[in-house]
Amino acid sequence: MPTLADTTIRLLGQEPLAGRIPAAEQFRLAEILDGAGFAYLEVSGGGVFDAAVKRGLESPWERIRALKERVKTPLGLALRGRFLVGSRPVDADFARRFVASAAANGIDVFRLHDPLNDISNLREAAEAIVAAERDFEAGLVYSPGRTGEIETLIERAAMLPELGAVRVLLHDPTGSLQPHTAEEIVRALADACGLPVGIYVQGTAGSGLACTLAAARAGAQVIACAIFPLALTLHRVSAEALAEALAGMGLDPGVDVEALWRATDLVDEHIGDEPITPLAPRVAVLAARHDVPASIVSGLQQSLLADGAEDRLDDVLGELDRIRAETGWPPLAAPIGQVLASQALVNVLSASRYLTVVDELRALVDGRFGTPPAPIDPALQRAMALTADPDTEEDVVPPIEELREEAEGIASSEEELLLIGLFGEEAERLLRAIRGRGRRDDELSGVEQSRAERIRELVQIVQDSGIGEITIEEEGMRISVRQTPDVIPVAAGIAADAPLAMPEPGAAPAPQPARNGLVRVESPMVGTFYRAPQPGSPAFVEEGDVVSPGQTLCILEAMKLMNEVKADIEAVVRAVLVENAEPVEFGQVLFELEPLAGRPLDAV
Repeated sequence: MPTLADTTIRLLGQEPLAGRIPAAEQFRLAEILDGAGFAYLEVSGGGVFDAAVKRGLESPWERIRALKERVKTPLGLALRGRFLVGSRPVDADFARRFVASAAANGIDVFRLHDPLNDISNLREAAEAIVAAERDFEAGLVYSPGRTGEIETLIERAAMLPELGAVRVLLHDPTGSLQPHTAEEIVRALADACGLPVGIYVQGTAGSGLACTLAAARAGAQVIACAIFPLALTLHRVSAEALAEALAGMGLDPGVDVEALWRATDLVDEHIGDEPITPLAPRVAVLAARHDVPASIVSGLQQSLLADGAEDRLDDVLGELDRIRAETGWPPLAAPIGQVLASQALVNVLSASRYLTVVDELRALVDGRFGTPPAPIDPALQRAMALTADPDTEEDVVPPIEELREEAEGIASSEEELLLIGLFGEEAERLLRAIRGRGRRDDELSGVEQSRAERIRELVQIVQDSGIGEITIEEEGMRISVRQTPDVIPVAAGIAADAPLAMPEPGAAPAPQPARNGLVRVESPMVGTFYRAPQPGSPAFVEEGDVVSPGQTLCILEAMKLMNEVKADIEAVVRAVLVENAEPVEFGQVLFELEPLAGRPLDAV
């Protein structure tokens, strides 16, 4: 019988959904999914690391550890061959260290594929996964071209058993796979490598679900999916629909669909009414016609709009097809697809092919990313050689020891060093923000630290045991923690200025109109108020600023979790009512906003 792998947590951690649901609620979601019967929960990948580092609030390693503490289901991580979770290739030692850190932080299953389907690019990471005694899923990317991709996939699948793979995973990032093709490839891959086969697909118009059902009939043993709101928004396969369809076919995957609907309700509370960047019908049609990921088409459209050349989208997609042929028909998986799309955009807008060359394309043609499925056009190789700049340095992640010297005083552990290697200055900003967070804790007196730890222990007892209330008195301090279906209020007899905080699992209070026509933004939890992402940075908003729905107003720190408070309406900030680093209570007014054009709240 097939089993299902859930990707919900990973998708919530990357764009366009990163930051939409508070961390505490994502942990509740993970706990629901933990009891649903999935083979594993894929919780992180390149998009998650990228979003976490750029948002600058929390290390992606912290999130993996926090999830591991809360669930028993194995956790999964998606890696891009020698690129790992970044956009620059790494050396063998770096890859091994990264995998070791991921395993130590709680990753049990590694979905590892190379964007070029170059099996040699998997070797170092695969060896590290096997050495860590974790499951290695070897991904093969299906991306239609002119090279007989099915034969290529079968040929390369035969090489995977020697790397220690426990299964082969057919990955379709473009949504191009058809049901009959999925059935054919799953059977062929199983015959070629003798390993169990799984499938990870995307697709609009129901093609993704149809492909997974065809794959299941052909013997696929692991199928990736996501709960309904994310499947609908991001064009993935719905876990609810898939589980029910498989059960009806006599292939019951053993997933509790009622638990999935509870998970859906939780997600719906936070993003059910929020507009998520839509996939315009024209974008979906062009993506399907050109066998290109919809995210690439959407990105190209936005770039052309910014340049006032939105009517050139068809030209750019045609140029993308041409560049793929010249570069050996590489799959359009990240980050290779983005590299080719960038060059296509440059070629069309400059009206001269390869007058300007994207550095990453030059690296691809020079073989620094690996070997594509088909030979590279000799004319393109000559053009690269003629325009080469001998003084240009190769953009790769430096060796770990070189990084250690450069990052002295910034990275305090190997996992932080790995972040700096992959994301450079953006990772340094994140780590400085984390250091600032730690300094705020260090500023507490010894007595306050003790009290803070005691309160955290009591909150954990209430959460773990399910008891309604607990009260203790010791050394002149009385603490009560009680649990209700909606919120967990705390009353603590401690100094009023002690910045202690605890998360509230209830939804944030809705904006409340004040008597003067302004809208009050209230705190959704007990916590510490911060106006900026890190010490020394500009505030998110100032009085007089115009804000849009979804724009961050502040951060509330609660129990080491950084929660963004966002605007629900288009408005002018008329008052900031809390000082930076000041503790706030649940329901306390943080901002007063003046709705633009006096529009009523239900019309925004």
